[in-house]
Amino acid sequence: MAQEIPLQEQVRKWFRSHLLGREVELQDLYDLPQSDLDLLMAETAEIRSDPENRARSHGRWCTAGYILELARIIDARRATV
Repeated sequence: MAQEIPLQEQVRKWFRSHLLGREVELQDLYDLPQSDLDLLMAETAEIRSDPENRARSHGRWCTAGYILELARIIDARRATV
């Protein structure tokens, strides 16, 4: 699936996941096992749902949104294959 990564997603944009115990870049999402993708979606959804997170760390809040939306797209594609 790596050959399908759009140029915009090849720019270094990373998220430090506490549930996965490591940093994840946008392009890494395509290769994550489904269980890791599920954990990442849960973690980023939690960050986005708490308005205090936006005030505390706007950059992390925005990056969590990018990661969450791309993870949802990948998840939906996997479900149709």
